[in-house]
Amino acid sequence: MSTDNIKEVVKEKYGEAALRVGKGGSACCGSAPSTASGCCDPITSNLYDASQAGQIPEEAMLASLGCGNPTALAKLNPGETVLDLGSGGGIDVLLSARRVGPTGKAYGLDMTDEMLTLANENKRKSGLNNVEFLKGEIEHIPLPDNSVDVIISNCVINLSADKDRVFAEAFRVLKPGGRFAVSDVVTKGEVPSEIRKSVLAWVGCVAGALEQGDYRAKLKAAGFDNVHLEPTRIYRIEDAREFLSGQNINVDAIAPQVDGKFMSAFVRATKPQKTAASCYQ
Repeated sequence: MSTDNIKEVVKEKYGEAALRVGKGGSACCGSAPSTASGCCDPITSNLYDASQAGQIPEEAMLASLGCGNPTALAKLNPGETVLDLGSGGGIDVLLSARRVGPTGKAYGLDMTDEMLTLANENKRKSGLNNVEFLKGEIEHIPLPDNSVDVIISNCVINLSADKDRVFAEAFRVLKPGGRFAVSDVVTKGEVPSEIRKSVLAWVGCVAGALEQGDYRAKLKAAGFDNVHLEPTRIYRIEDAREFLSGQNINVDAIAPQVDGKFMSAFVRATKPQKTAASCYQ
């Protein structure tokens, strides 16, 4: 799989998800099918509580493709500038905008035109004026150095084939003392090669997941301090069966090898007040 191939498949599948929401459906994490209960899969379901759902347009909730709830776990203060990497339909941007208030700013960055169209419509419905959605890739953030207080992301960094570049860019745009606070899928130990080689499993949020120790090491290599990784959901055999189904993988053969190896995690780190140049910059 080349980086370009992965990027195009991700863009196509997430564009299709945005169009489904526009037609009154719901988005699923990548290619995962909807279940009878309406929950797409164990990764994306039941992440936001009723009070949060009441703060945003329904379409923003339906378009959620995340694996966690970074806005509930990240500390956001009035007047701060927040950037959401891979903002999709805008759910975490809109929730963040309310947290930072009218003196703050919430940016959303996404590469998919259909998601940006949906996000801007959700912004209009929300009535919020401190929100801006940008088109671009998380490996090339279109913002100046030292311009953001907090970076959040929700199950998107795992979709990038160049995570070192993502972490270097995040480090660049954060102000000294800025915080990195993202939800992502990570693994505990190695996973079967069949999953790593599956393009659809990349879109389904699992093939590109970093091993938790590698995640910490890459953040530190980019220059971050105070790196912490906190598991929020650990996926068992039946969860694996659900999120790997329909992806040309022998789930029965693989499931025992992935039991408990995939997890959603909340990852925190900080940019030091005084920094040396990152080796990736």
